[in-house]
Amino acid sequence: MAEENSKEAVTTDAPETAAAATESGQTLAQAVGAGVDAQAGNATGNEAPNRGRRAEKIGVVASDKMEKTCVVRVDRLIKHPKYRRYVRRTSKFMAHNEKGATVGDKVRIVETRPISAHKRWRVVEIIQKAEK
Repeated sequence: MAEENSKEAVTTDAPETAAAATESGQTLAQAVGAGVDAQAGNATGNEAPNRGRRAEKIGVVASDKMEKTCVVRVDRLIKHPKYRRYVRRTSKFMAHNEKGATVGDKVRIVETRPISAHKRWRVVEIIQKAEK
């Protein structure tokens, strides 16, 4: 019982000694660590993710029948969980097309703000024109 009381006394004295050790004009958070903010979740330093990097994908134009919009087919290879073979998966993205890409062109698309109900991508460049 006496040991528990002495442990409580030690734990309650620790914040007081840390507060007493700080100089006038210096907060407790500054005494604890220079790179740590006083509130939880607000760490200062290099923990913030890179901003300004937009997702880019390369695909083939599947349809260009709309005005200023094209459908871009992006293929990727994934390993089948059971058979351990690579399987081709296809995703289709509607992209804003002011570059004039036509069916069969290989294009680079970049993520952007929502332009319409389905368009969240924009054609940045035509990598390779389709052979005609």
